[in-house]
Amino acid sequence: MSGPGVRRTTWAALSARRRALGALAAWSAVEALPALLGGMLVARAVDRGFLAGRFGTGLAWLCGLAVAVLVGAAATGRVYRGLGALVEPFRDELAGRVVHGALREATRAGGRADSAAVARLTHQVEVVRDTFGGLVLVVRGFLFTAGAALLGLLALAPPLAVAVAAPLAVGLAVFGASLPAMVAHQRAQVTAGERLGRSAASALAGHRDVVACGAQARVVSEVGLRVTAQADAERTLARMAALRSLSLGVGGWLPVVVLVLAAPWLVRQGLSAGAVLGALVYVTTGLQPALHAVVQGVGGGGLRYAVTLGRILRTSGPPGPNPRPAAGPRGATALAVPPPAGGDAPAVELRGLTFRYGPHARPVLADLCLSVAAGEHLAVVGPSGAGKSTLAALVAGLVAPDAGTVHLAGVPVAGTPPQELARLRTLVPQEAYVRTGCLGDNLRYLRPDADDATLLDAVHALGAGALVARLGGLDAALDPAALSGGERQLVAAVRAYLAPAPLVILDEATCHLDPTLEATVEDAFARRPGTLVVIAHRISSATRAGRVLVFDGNRPLVGTHDDLLTRSPTYRELVGHWADVAPPARVPLGRT
Repeated sequence: MSGPGVRRTTWAALSARRRALGALAAWSAVEALPALLGGMLVARAVDRGFLAGRFGTGLAWLCGLAVAVLVGAAATGRVYRGLGALVEPFRDELAGRVVHGALREATRAGGRADSAAVARLTHQVEVVRDTFGGLVLVVRGFLFTAGAALLGLLALAPPLAVAVAAPLAVGLAVFGASLPAMVAHQRAQVTAGERLGRSAASALAGHRDVVACGAQARVVSEVGLRVTAQADAERTLARMAALRSLSLGVGGWLPVVVLVLAAPWLVRQGLSAGAVLGALVYVTTGLQPALHAVVQGVGGGGLRYAVTLGRILRTSGPPGPNPRPAAGPRGATALAVPPPAGGDAPAVELRGLTFRYGPHARPVLADLCLSVAAGEHLAVVGPSGAGKSTLAALVAGLVAPDAGTVHLAGVPVAGTPPQELARLRTLVPQEAYVRTGCLGDNLRYLRPDADDATLLDAVHALGAGALVARLGGLDAALDPAALSGGERQLVAAVRAYLAPAPLVILDEATCHLDPTLEATVEDAFARRPGTLVVIAHRISSATRAGRVLVFDGNRPLVGTHDDLLTRSPTYRELVGHWADVAPPARVPLGRT
């Protein structure tokens, strides 16, 4: 019915929850009590009660059956609770696997975020959850209900048990033998439908060109072939559904026919009328419904489960560990940044870097070479749209270049896992991310083992003491929507300051702060051990840097502030433009 990955994942999900599975089995056994006792109690009610002229006795046996039904109904409620304990953790694991795979793809070098794929896969997780729960219910129901009915029938009349079990086994064998073919033909039907849809859409979209080229007959023939292929797949699938009906007929209805036809002979052989009626009760209320449920459930929901889970496993890949950034020992108050992995290698080295948004677009960066020494402070300036943020994304490994290489501390960004890149660099974007939770947890996000003293040192170094005090301290609960843009940027800046990565990239990460607080933040990062690259929002950021990279048309230039004033007309223009704009009035951090 499914591939090895689906079977292995399903078995792992069940094996990991043996306790929940055991509880489910125990309540299922109680739920099957009516199936076990139903035929026997009916036989006693008929033989020892109604046919013997003792109406009260017969009614008492039926009351016993009613009690068994009530007990089974109470157990059914417990079964559904146990099912939740089995199914919901599996759903959570699959959701985590999907999210992990999407994030891994989005954060790898050259990866792209695909929100549509995430939405599609999360819907598929719910499909797997529902079908997995349904499969557990119907398979469990068949095993316990059919097993209880056969046991009861064996206790009531052993020859009848053999006569009923034989066609039941044949029906199950027919269904089991046809199931792989049903899965294959169902997949073929889905594939044929998709191909027909694509073919018809292409023909409709290009109908004018088709008419102009006189290719109507050819296009109609191609679409007709797709229609024929889908019709063939539908007919084949219908034939397979007939096999499913055959298995139900053989396993569910043939025992009834056998009992009805053999009833006169059985009575002549000494079997009581009550026993014959009890046997019919076992078949019609126990075996037949259980077989119908398992055939329909496995043949319908089981197919959706196998196909959908297989799709999730193929697209999300194996689950990976949740890496934690390296950090210094607990209790340390000094900021610990590990040395560069490459020894004397530059903190950032770009070789022949070229990037364009599309195969025919003008390059945003063309053959760019740059080396940033460990411990250096570099500012990047240029007109809007010149490629500054693109450069930050390339250095951080969020996008892959069309040509050239990026090395961080001697480590090539291409092919380096995201968790390893996180040890080398920290990128702070303009739109700061703050999650719901306490302030301290937000600040510790990149350094989980930092104690309160370390957090407060960073807070005061970046001028965030007033914000922390206003919010109520490190244990204060944060509502991201209630924070201003400047407050969110300040929280993100403190978080990045605490990160163990030796390289920090500020991509207009202080644009919502007033100039004075922006200077405090950048000065703190400049004093921080490690390398700082600032995508400048104000020209003052360039004047504080040791070197400046300016995007001057197609010729990026690197130099000091004073050097670029003489060499770069673009830099002189930027300095003059920004200098002519009066700095905005300082807005309290609570509201920007």
